[in-house]
Amino acid sequence: MLAIKLKGVGKKHQRSFRFVVQERRSKLLGKSIEDLGWHNPHTSKSEINKERAAHWIKVGAKPTMSVAQIFKRNKISLPAGIKTSKTYASKKKVEGEKPAEKPAAATETPKGEV
Repeated sequence: MLAIKLKGVGKKHQRSFRFVVQERRSKLLGKSIEDLGWHNPHTSKSEINKERAAHWIKVGAKPTMSVAQIFKRNKISLPAGIKTSKTYASKKKVEGEKPAEKPAAATETPKGEV
């Protein structure tokens, strides 16, 4: 499965990134299929070949979450199933529901007994 990833380039504390198309499970410094552009997080500037990015998304390459956020900022259309942020459903409280209570006798044991 193909993915559009950010590949780090540049000095240690002056990182900039390249948008690359690679196999999802391949090493980041490994061979990439195509280079789509660059992103500099220090200046928040980026340049993306929008036509090629749209082509790879249409073919089936899925952008990583950080790439999807940058694409969204640069107004590149993404398919409906692509997430741009993590959602923590377990931390969200649903109104009207109470957490299940455990019976007190089953969970408590006296300290002296085993």
